[in-house]
Amino acid sequence: MTIAPQHRIYACFFFFAATIGALMARLPDIQTHLGVSEGQLGLTMTGMALGSLISLTVGSPIVEKLGFRLTAFFTTLGPAILISTIPWLPNAPAVFAVLVTVGLLVGALEINLNVEIDRLETHTGGHYMNRAHGFWSVGFFITALFGAVIRQSDVSAGLHLGLVALIVITAAGYLIYGATNTPKTARSQTEAAGQRFAFPNRGLLPLCLIGFSAFLVEGAGIDWSAIYMRDVFAVEPLVGGMGLALFAFFMAVMRLGADPIVRRYGPRKVAMGMLTAASLGALLIGLTPVPELALLGFALMGAGCSAVYPLAVSAAAQRTDRPAAVNVAAIGQVSVVVFFLAPPLLGFVAEFINIRASYLVCLPLLAAGLWASSFALGDRKLADASGLAPEPLPPHG
Repeated sequence: MTIAPQHRIYACFFFFAATIGALMARLPDIQTHLGVSEGQLGLTMTGMALGSLISLTVGSPIVEKLGFRLTAFFTTLGPAILISTIPWLPNAPAVFAVLVTVGLLVGALEINLNVEIDRLETHTGGHYMNRAHGFWSVGFFITALFGAVIRQSDVSAGLHLGLVALIVITAAGYLIYGATNTPKTARSQTEAAGQRFAFPNRGLLPLCLIGFSAFLVEGAGIDWSAIYMRDVFAVEPLVGGMGLALFAFFMAVMRLGADPIVRRYGPRKVAMGMLTAASLGALLIGLTPVPELALLGFALMGAGCSAVYPLAVSAAAQRTDRPAAVNVAAIGQVSVVVFFLAPPLLGFVAEFINIRASYLVCLPLLAAGLWASSFALGDRKLADASGLAPEPLPPHG
């Protein structure tokens, strides 16, 4: 059986998302096992952020030296193995140390997969980037849905994450084993180097604000949805896990189907519409007295944050003040910080006020993203499906 190179990359995104999704689905159980508060859990989760930022800063030369295939082995299989040990660890500092190591691998995975897709697109003339990140969303949805079912069945977190690791090692290992390294291109090497040193300039700040608002919502939905449903409504684990599953499902659907919408209405209208939907979702979650409306809120948030970041990246790449690779790398680095560090900070809001407030505090930043979208994104309608720029970093897609 012949497997196309892009399909092996899709598989890496899918199984990586399955690993992270399984961890997020079991966060309530891990919190109980460790005996920590929301704020302490959030602080523990910053380990992944720390590791990722280190890896994204210094990892490019290592990835270049190892090549796609060998790097994919370490960075796709490694997080699954490490995360499967978390339910057996005795305390939060030990979990923090493991998550730092996971973050180091996650940062390298993001560099590796995105650079390999760029090279493949250059050599074949195809467009694979958005679809690859769509597979991340699909993988996250599937594992979140099954995670809710498994929790309802009283399967322990240790057994659950162990089974996920076994599946990833077996299936992903087989697919990566047959992979080959796409020849390097001068452009992909330049972009990889630019991601180490690029920082946002003044002209890029509105686009960073748009990306900030989208990833804030994504992080809040992914990290805290299961705990929110448990703490606010005391629902069954199956119902509690549906918040995460619906969030991931609508994010995946919109991400895979956004290109025709953007072609018809243009980036500005689409981004403003999505951020409005995300704002309504956050408002519902913050105020609703019933779990059904909260689930609707998570669906709106998932749809609302899906394609906003790629639109901001596309606009950054079209700027003429600096090379496109520099601007794309700069907005990507900002998004890594937001994606990994904002949810832990929201955890402190949940602990010292309440978990509803952690969603309501997203509203001012969503409003700022809407404001920036009104002038930073153009009305140009895309000519083809490649118009949504590739997502450089981080791992959500």
